[in-house]
Amino acid sequence: MKATVISSVGEPWRLAEIPTPSAGPGEVLVRVRASGICLNDVLASRGIIPFPSTAPAVPGHEAAGEVVEVGAGVTSRRPGDRVGVPWIQGTCGRCAHCSRDPRLSGHAAFACVAPAMTGFTAPGGQAEYVVAPASGTVLLPDDLDFELAAPVLCAGYTALSALHVGGPRQHERVAVVGIGGMGHLAVQFAASAGFETIAVTRSADKRGPARDLGAALAVADADELAGAGGADVILITAPSYGLASECLRGLRPGGRLVLAGIDGRTPFSIEPDLGRPFFAQRQQVLGATHEGTELLTEALRIVADGQVEPRCEVFPPSRISEAVEAVERGSVRFRAVVTY
Repeated sequence: MKATVISSVGEPWRLAEIPTPSAGPGEVLVRVRASGICLNDVLASRGIIPFPSTAPAVPGHEAAGEVVEVGAGVTSRRPGDRVGVPWIQGTCGRCAHCSRDPRLSGHAAFACVAPAMTGFTAPGGQAEYVVAPASGTVLLPDDLDFELAAPVLCAGYTALSALHVGGPRQHERVAVVGIGGMGHLAVQFAASAGFETIAVTRSADKRGPARDLGAALAVADADELAGAGGADVILITAPSYGLASECLRGLRPGGRLVLAGIDGRTPFSIEPDLGRPFFAQRQQVLGATHEGTELLTEALRIVADGQVEPRCEVFPPSRISEAVEAVERGSVRFRAVVTY
């Protein structure tokens, strides 16, 4: 089969022929139709976060396709099922974390002693076929195109999870910082849920599109956010903790700032401000990841219903290197998807 492989840290992504896998007990073989490129895959290939442990390294944890083979003992999936293969495929089920929280969530990736992670500890979905435990797949709505489903499996999942973690109440205002692959979906999830939503982006050419996506207002930075009255919930979807720290200036008293983007270089910090000290504001800083597959199912349903629409640039496998470079430069608007 054709697959995207990375030979080592810092090497380019390239298309290669590797053996087609088979479904083992409890597993399904999925014919991949579309696979999104997450920035975290790029960061791993550059060594900023851990490089995949499989050989060869096949990245990708936003794979959408059809089940073509089921392994022994599988009853929950059948050939022909339309499924997604997200980041977390499984856990050990035995460690202290799993005894407290058996869910397939992003928390398990860091707390379980032996998690199975698509594209990291298991071959990923940037390939014509991918194997995963049947229990680690999610059924896709029948009327949802594969190209639209793929970005929801990580970017959309994280965006909706961050909104739920922030817990905005009916009268509250939501700000989304960073209008990229995750952020453009977060704006839509927040706006479609009825919250007044502000987009925060340094890219002037994204402010108009952000308003088209449902933002009531688009501003450039934390100071403009504060000048516009601030927000009760701020979702940090950009991979910058420095920017997140700045955005505390736009957080209202009692507000929640949710870190959903990954920054492997800069620590998050709370700067001293004796005029408006953090401890006196009743504010919270929270983290969000994949918060449970029920939210992924909800995100897929919302997209299938047309309330939220991923904006994708679609690439053939032959242009995988070009697609990765565009993601790394930040020139993709808004999500790169490869069709196989």
